[in-house]
Amino acid sequence: MRVMNEPAVPVVSELQRRPCVLVFSGHDPSGGAGMQADIEAIAAQRAHALPVITALTVQDNDHVYAVHAVDAEIIRQQAMALLAKIAVSAIKIGIVGNSKNAMAIASIIQTLQHKQPGLPVVLDPVLASGQGDALAREDVIAALQPLLQVATLITPNLPEAARLCPASLSSAAQAQQLLRYRCTDVLLKGGHDVTGDVCNRWFGLHGQRDLDWSWPRLPGEFHGSGCTLAAAIAGQLAHGRTMSVSLQLAQDYTQRSLRQAYAIAGGQLIPLRHFLD
Repeated sequence: MRVMNEPAVPVVSELQRRPCVLVFSGHDPSGGAGMQADIEAIAAQRAHALPVITALTVQDNDHVYAVHAVDAEIIRQQAMALLAKIAVSAIKIGIVGNSKNAMAIASIIQTLQHKQPGLPVVLDPVLASGQGDALAREDVIAALQPLLQVATLITPNLPEAARLCPASLSSAAQAQQLLRYRCTDVLLKGGHDVTGDVCNRWFGLHGQRDLDWSWPRLPGEFHGSGCTLAAAIAGQLAHGRTMSVSLQLAQDYTQRSLRQAYAIAGGQLIPLRHFLD
Protein backbone atom coordinates (compact mmCIF):
# COMPACT_ATOMS: atom_id res chain seq x y z
CA MET A 1 0.00 0.00 0.00
CA ARG A 2 1.36 3.39 -1.02
CA VAL A 3 2.01 5.97 1.69
CA MET A 4 -0.22 9.02 1.15
CA ASN A 5 2.70 11.47 1.00
CA GLU A 6 4.70 9.35 -1.44
CA PRO A 7 4.63 10.82 -4.96
CA ALA A 8 2.89 8.64 -7.50
CA VAL A 9 5.01 7.23 -10.32
CA PRO A 10 3.61 8.57 -13.61
CA VAL A 11 2.42 5.97 -16.07
CA VAL A 12 3.66 6.62 -19.60
CA SER A 13 1.10 5.58 -22.18
CA GLU A 14 2.09 4.36 -25.62
CA LEU A 15 0.65 7.57 -27.05
CA GLN A 16 3.09 9.61 -24.94
CA ARG A 17 6.13 7.45 -25.70
CA ARG A 18 8.39 8.59 -28.52
CA PRO A 19 10.92 6.50 -30.44
CA CYS A 20 14.52 7.35 -29.63
CA VAL A 21 17.39 8.14 -32.01
CA LEU A 22 20.92 7.62 -30.68
CA VAL A 23 22.97 10.50 -32.08
CA PHE A 24 26.76 10.70 -32.32
CA SER A 25 27.68 14.24 -33.33
CA GLY A 26 29.78 17.27 -32.48
CA HIS A 27 28.85 20.45 -30.65
CA ASP A 28 28.57 23.64 -32.71
CA PRO A 29 28.55 26.73 -30.44
CA SER A 30 26.78 28.78 -33.12
CA GLY A 31 23.75 26.49 -32.78
CA GLY A 32 23.43 26.09 -36.53
CA ALA A 33 24.85 22.65 -37.19
CA GLY A 34 25.97 19.58 -35.27
CA MET A 35 24.15 18.25 -32.27
CA GLN A 36 21.75 21.17 -31.82
CA ALA A 37 20.59 20.78 -35.41
CA ASP A 38 20.18 17.03 -34.86
CA ILE A 39 18.13 17.43 -31.69
CA GLU A 40 15.82 20.03 -33.22
CA ALA A 41 15.30 18.12 -36.46
CA ILE A 42 14.62 14.82 -34.70
CA ALA A 43 12.18 16.48 -32.30
CA ALA A 44 10.35 17.97 -35.28
CA GLN A 45 9.73 14.40 -36.52
CA ARG A 46 8.15 13.63 -33.13
CA ALA A 47 11.05 11.44 -32.09
CA HIS A 48 13.53 11.92 -29.24
CA ALA A 49 17.29 12.40 -29.64
CA LEU A 50 19.77 10.72 -27.29
CA PRO A 51 22.78 13.02 -27.82
CA VAL A 52 26.32 11.66 -27.42
CA ILE A 53 28.81 14.44 -28.05
CA THR A 54 31.84 13.32 -30.08
CA ALA A 55 33.73 16.59 -30.43
CA LEU A 56 33.77 20.19 -29.25
CA THR A 57 34.29 22.66 -32.05
CA VAL A 58 35.34 26.29 -32.22
CA GLN A 59 33.22 27.81 -34.97
CA ASP A 60 30.69 30.45 -35.92
CA ASN A 61 27.99 30.28 -38.58
CA ASP A 62 30.61 30.45 -41.35
CA HIS A 63 33.94 28.92 -40.32
CA VAL A 64 35.40 26.13 -38.18
CA TYR A 65 38.56 27.20 -36.34
CA ALA A 66 39.30 24.11 -34.23
CA VAL A 67 37.99 20.64 -33.45
CA HIS A 68 38.64 18.93 -30.10
CA ALA A 69 37.63 15.27 -30.08
CA VAL A 70 36.00 13.83 -26.96
CA ASP A 71 37.83 10.83 -25.49
CA ALA A 72 36.58 7.58 -27.03
CA GLU A 73 36.03 5.95 -23.63
CA ILE A 74 33.75 8.81 -22.56
CA ILE A 75 31.74 8.34 -25.75
CA ARG A 76 31.47 4.61 -25.06
CA GLN A 77 30.35 5.17 -21.45
CA GLN A 78 27.68 7.67 -22.51
CA ALA A 79 26.25 5.31 -25.11
CA MET A 80 26.32 2.22 -22.89
CA ALA A 81 24.54 4.03 -20.06
CA LEU A 82 21.74 4.95 -22.46
CA LEU A 83 21.52 1.52 -24.09
CA ALA A 84 21.30 -0.20 -20.72
CA LYS A 85 17.87 1.35 -20.17
CA ILE A 86 16.48 2.97 -23.32
CA ALA A 87 15.33 1.28 -26.52
CA VAL A 88 16.90 2.79 -29.62
CA SER A 89 14.91 2.82 -32.87
CA ALA A 90 17.51 4.48 -35.13
CA ILE A 91 21.04 5.91 -35.08
CA LYS A 92 22.39 9.08 -36.67
CA ILE A 93 26.12 9.77 -37.04
CA GLY A 94 27.69 13.14 -37.81
CA ILE A 95 31.30 14.16 -37.19
CA VAL A 96 33.22 11.82 -34.89
CA GLY A 97 36.46 13.74 -34.32
CA ASN A 98 39.03 11.02 -34.97
CA SER A 99 39.54 7.37 -35.91
CA LYS A 100 39.49 6.13 -32.29
CA ASN A 101 36.03 7.58 -31.86
CA ALA A 102 34.89 6.07 -35.15
CA MET A 103 36.08 2.63 -34.09
CA ALA A 104 34.40 2.93 -30.69
CA ILE A 105 31.11 4.03 -32.26
CA ALA A 106 31.26 1.26 -34.87
CA SER A 107 31.82 -1.33 -32.15
CA ILE A 108 28.80 -0.07 -30.19
CA ILE A 109 26.63 -0.17 -33.30
CA GLN A 110 27.80 -3.66 -34.29
CA THR A 111 26.77 -4.97 -30.87
CA LEU A 112 23.41 -3.26 -31.16
CA GLN A 113 22.82 -4.50 -34.71
CA HIS A 114 23.46 -8.06 -33.55
CA LYS A 115 20.44 -7.68 -31.26
CA GLN A 116 18.44 -5.53 -33.71
CA PRO A 117 19.33 -6.68 -37.25
CA GLY A 118 17.03 -4.16 -38.94
CA LEU A 119 18.23 -1.13 -36.97
CA PRO A 120 18.57 1.89 -39.33
CA VAL A 121 21.91 3.73 -39.11
CA VAL A 122 22.13 7.06 -40.98
CA LEU A 123 25.67 8.25 -41.65
CA ASP A 124 26.16 11.85 -42.72
CA PRO A 125 29.82 11.64 -43.87
CA VAL A 126 30.74 15.20 -42.93
CA LEU A 127 34.26 15.75 -44.25
CA ALA A 128 34.36 19.54 -43.99
CA SER A 129 32.16 22.52 -43.18
CA GLY A 130 30.13 24.24 -45.87
CA GLN A 131 33.08 26.62 -46.34
CA GLY A 132 35.56 23.74 -46.69
CA ASP A 133 37.04 23.92 -43.17
CA ALA A 134 38.36 20.58 -41.88
CA LEU A 135 36.32 18.81 -39.20
CA ALA A 136 39.01 16.44 -37.95
CA ARG A 137 42.72 16.62 -37.18
CA GLU A 138 43.61 13.52 -39.22
CA ASP A 139 42.64 11.71 -42.40
CA VAL A 140 38.84 11.93 -42.31
CA ILE A 141 38.40 9.37 -45.09
CA ALA A 142 40.40 6.79 -43.13
CA ALA A 143 38.51 7.61 -39.95
CA LEU A 144 35.18 7.00 -41.69
CA GLN A 145 36.01 3.45 -42.76
CA PRO A 146 34.65 1.66 -39.62
CA LEU A 147 31.42 3.65 -39.88
CA LEU A 148 30.94 2.82 -43.55
CA GLN A 149 30.83 -0.82 -42.44
CA VAL A 150 27.85 -0.29 -40.11
CA ALA A 151 25.77 2.41 -41.85
CA THR A 152 22.57 1.40 -43.62
CA LEU A 153 22.04 4.81 -45.29
CA ILE A 154 24.81 7.21 -46.34
CA THR A 155 23.95 10.83 -47.22
CA PRO A 156 26.99 12.45 -48.94
CA ASN A 157 26.88 15.71 -50.83
CA LEU A 158 28.69 15.95 -54.17
CA PRO A 159 32.12 17.02 -52.79
CA GLU A 160 31.94 14.28 -50.13
CA ALA A 161 31.05 11.64 -52.72
CA ALA A 162 33.97 12.82 -54.86
CA ARG A 163 36.36 12.32 -51.93
CA LEU A 164 34.92 8.96 -50.88
CA CYS A 165 34.99 7.69 -54.47
CA PRO A 166 36.99 8.57 -57.60
CA ALA A 167 35.79 11.98 -58.77
CA SER A 168 35.91 10.80 -62.37
CA LEU A 169 33.01 8.41 -61.78
CA SER A 170 29.42 9.36 -62.54
CA SER A 171 27.02 9.92 -59.65
CA ALA A 172 25.45 6.52 -60.24
CA ALA A 173 28.86 4.83 -60.26
CA GLN A 174 29.90 6.63 -57.07
CA ALA A 175 26.70 5.48 -55.37
CA GLN A 176 27.30 1.89 -56.49
CA GLN A 177 30.81 2.03 -55.04
CA LEU A 178 29.44 3.24 -51.70
CA LEU A 179 26.88 0.45 -51.79
CA ARG A 180 29.72 -2.08 -51.67
CA TYR A 181 29.89 -1.34 -47.98
CA ARG A 182 27.18 -2.60 -45.62
CA CYS A 183 24.67 0.10 -46.55
CA THR A 184 21.65 -0.65 -48.69
CA ASP A 185 20.85 2.97 -49.57
CA VAL A 186 22.68 6.13 -50.64
CA LEU A 187 21.12 9.58 -50.87
CA LEU A 188 23.40 11.76 -53.00
CA LYS A 189 22.67 15.42 -52.24
CA GLY A 190 22.97 18.00 -55.01
CA GLY A 191 23.13 21.20 -52.99
CA HIS A 192 26.69 21.93 -54.13
CA ASP A 193 25.86 21.60 -57.81
CA VAL A 194 25.61 24.68 -60.06
CA THR A 195 22.28 23.80 -61.67
CA GLY A 196 19.17 25.92 -61.26
CA ASP A 197 17.43 23.25 -59.19
CA VAL A 198 18.75 21.18 -56.31
CA CYS A 199 18.48 17.50 -57.19
CA ASN A 200 18.87 14.71 -54.61
CA ARG A 201 19.18 11.15 -55.92
CA TRP A 202 18.39 7.94 -54.08
CA PHE A 203 20.29 4.80 -55.05
CA GLY A 204 19.62 1.33 -53.70
CA LEU A 205 21.56 -1.89 -53.61
CA HIS A 206 21.81 -3.65 -57.01
CA GLY A 207 19.85 -0.82 -58.65
CA GLN A 208 16.66 -1.71 -56.80
CA ARG A 209 15.84 1.97 -56.30
CA ASP A 210 16.70 5.05 -58.28
CA LEU A 211 14.60 8.13 -57.56
CA ASP A 212 15.22 11.86 -57.93
CA TRP A 213 13.79 14.80 -56.00
CA SER A 214 14.20 18.38 -57.23
CA TRP A 215 13.53 21.78 -55.65
CA PRO A 216 14.23 25.33 -56.82
CA ARG A 217 17.59 26.50 -55.51
CA LEU A 218 17.04 29.00 -52.70
CA PRO A 219 19.08 32.20 -52.41
CA GLY A 220 21.81 32.40 -49.79
CA GLU A 221 23.85 29.73 -48.01
CA PHE A 222 22.76 27.64 -45.04
CA HIS A 223 24.55 26.38 -41.94
CA GLY A 224 23.59 22.84 -40.92
CA SER A 225 21.35 21.84 -43.81
CA GLY A 226 23.03 18.44 -44.17
CA CYS A 227 22.73 17.73 -40.44
CA THR A 228 19.08 18.71 -40.60
CA LEU A 229 18.26 16.34 -43.44
CA ALA A 230 20.15 13.31 -42.09
CA ALA A 231 18.68 13.75 -38.62
CA ALA A 232 15.16 14.16 -40.01
CA ILE A 233 15.54 10.94 -42.01
CA ALA A 234 16.68 9.11 -38.86
CA GLY A 235 13.70 10.53 -36.98
CA GLN A 236 11.31 9.23 -39.61
CA LEU A 237 12.98 5.81 -39.78
CA ALA A 238 12.71 5.58 -35.99
CA HIS A 239 8.92 5.46 -36.41
CA GLY A 240 9.32 2.34 -38.53
CA ARG A 241 8.48 4.07 -41.80
CA THR A 242 9.89 2.78 -45.07
CA MET A 243 12.98 4.35 -46.60
CA SER A 244 11.03 5.92 -49.46
CA VAL A 245 8.49 7.54 -47.12
CA SER A 246 11.20 8.65 -44.69
CA LEU A 247 13.24 10.25 -47.45
CA GLN A 248 10.22 12.07 -48.86
CA LEU A 249 9.00 13.41 -45.51
CA ALA A 250 12.49 14.40 -44.32
CA GLN A 251 13.32 16.25 -47.54
CA ASP A 252 9.99 18.09 -47.49
CA TYR A 253 10.68 19.10 -43.90
CA THR A 254 14.23 20.23 -44.68
CA GLN A 255 13.09 22.31 -47.62
CA ARG A 256 10.56 24.09 -45.38
CA SER A 257 13.32 24.67 -42.83
CA LEU A 258 15.51 26.30 -45.47
CA ARG A 259 12.70 28.43 -46.89
CA GLN A 260 12.11 29.87 -43.41
CA ALA A 261 15.80 30.20 -42.48
CA TYR A 262 16.85 33.18 -40.38
CA ALA A 263 20.04 35.18 -39.76
CA ILE A 264 22.06 35.44 -36.56
CA ALA A 265 24.87 37.44 -38.21
CA GLY A 266 26.28 38.01 -41.64
CA GLY A 267 27.01 34.89 -43.61
CA GLN A 268 25.21 31.56 -43.61
CA LEU A 269 21.58 31.39 -42.54
CA ILE A 270 20.19 29.05 -39.86
CA PRO A 271 17.41 26.65 -40.94
CA LEU A 272 14.21 27.07 -38.95
CA ARG A 273 13.91 23.50 -37.72
CA HIS A 274 11.05 23.86 -35.26
CA PHE A 275 7.55 24.77 -36.36
CA LEU A 276 4.65 25.87 -34.20
CA ASP A 277 2.38 23.40 -35.99
